Amino acid sequence: MTPMNEASEAMMDADLTSWVGRSDRTVDRVGPTPVAALAATLDRGDPPPKDGDVLPPLWHWLYFLPCYRTSEAGPDGHVRRGAFLPPIPLPRRMWAGGRLTFHAPLHVGEAIVRESQIVDIKQKVGRSGLLAFVVVRHTISGEGGVAIVEEHDIVYRDEAKTGERASAAAQAPVDAAWSHEIHPDPVLLFRYSALTFNSHRIHYDRRHVTDVEGYPGLVVHGPLIATLLVDLLRRAMPHATLRAFSFRAMSPLFDSEPFFVRGQPAHDQASVRLWAASPHGALAMDATATLAVP
Repeated sequence: MTPMNEASEAMMDADLTSWVGRSDRTVDRVGPTPVAALAATLDRGDPPPKDGDVLPPLWHWLYFLPCYRTSEAGPDGHVRRGAFLPPIPLPRRMWAGGRLTFHAPLHVGEAIVRESQIVDIKQKVGRSGLLAFVVVRHTISGEGGVAIVEEHDIVYRDEAKTGERASAAAQAPVDAAWSHEIHPDPVLLFRYSALTFNSHRIHYDRRHVTDVEGYPGLVVHGPLIATLLVDLLRRAMPHATLRAFSFRAMSPLFDSEPFFVRGQPAHDQASVRLWAASPHGALAMDATATLAVP
């Protein structure tokens, strides 16, 4: 067994259970400029947004942004831990997945509120070392009441080991009804980072992501991949209403090669399986969209 480093030992000694139940409240307004900017980033031909327009699913991630000061950023670009999220002393942090239920639409121009709570923290030892999983529940309300309930899964990992090999990824399905090729060049990654005020260096700092975190290239944002999956659904079924969406990151994607977003509706049209696949057929993200039944 590989000896534990200082971060691993500190985590084993930490009592993280006291952070469960911690809450936070944020207010914002659905401004039109981020909507127009994300539409342009996704290469959509949408008309300019105006007050009263429905905010597309997952685009609420453009709001409630973590506007911490530059001096408060940690070595990886994330805000230093210990404010709302627990001070887990593991260096690599990633968005692992989530589950969302859509109760009502949000609208451009609307005042919105997000109530956040840490609902679970777990630690375990995996093949690559120590892991910690944090689940945060967000309840997002508009002027008419609760609109979205979201559970956000965050995983913390130990530092990359010299010579460490990633686990073999599962193979993606091959029976897709829809498919779209995505070219995740640095411009796309920069635009999404800027829109979400995401300064995590794995998305733009090639030296950091390769030398420090051990990845072969810039990492495509998990929320961007999820947004692209829902955008594929919106293009293929423009009149469908999304009631729930769950997704899980399975393996990372990088800026070094294109990838595919794909979908296959169920026979009853009540749900759609969506996934992202590498050009080699590896499953990068697996998702399910539940639709309103007419």
